[in-house]
Amino acid sequence: MIVEHGTVVTLDFELRDAQGELIQEHGGEPIIYLHGSENEVFPKLQEAVDGKVVGDEVFVQLEPEDAFGDFDPELMRVEDLDSFGEELEIGMQLEEVPVEDENEPDEQATEENTGFGRVWTVTDIAEGKVVLDGNHPFAGMALRYHLKVLDIRSANEEEKAQGAAAQSLFSVAPNPGVHKLN
Repeated sequence: MIVEHGTVVTLDFELRDAQGELIQEHGGEPIIYLHGSENEVFPKLQEAVDGKVVGDEVFVQLEPEDAFGDFDPELMRVEDLDSFGEELEIGMQLEEVPVEDENEPDEQATEENTGFGRVWTVTDIAEGKVVLDGNHPFAGMALRYHLKVLDIRSANEEEKAQGAAAQSLFSVAPNPGVHKLN
């Protein structure tokens, strides 16, 4: 079987930055995704393994625009430390939740209009202030992937209907390590 649209692909991977520094080595959790899905794996990674068979290996470099985007300074915030009711630590992640707008109670909260769902990382705490970064940790970075095809199978009807592999690491699930931010 070959990697093609409608197959569920399992990839082992090693991830390095553009300077060759190891970010994640082989042997961790594999990437499992529905090939051809627009929401699970970066398109350039899918292009790189398209037509491959189990055991094939490929190397691919993703520029920021092909991965997590450019670093956006607009996604940096400085907040008062006393507005947080919990002990904050550098590296802690906070998820923004919507605050009900009394004037627009029926408006759907989205990341675009409220920041809802955005994860903010605490990057500094000093002098009663907290610095929060809403960029992905790999934003602005070129990434080098070494991929190895471990398994290929036909997607079942449910996977095709939802556009995602049933075992996908990229499916939406709550992250217990992320705290809520109002």
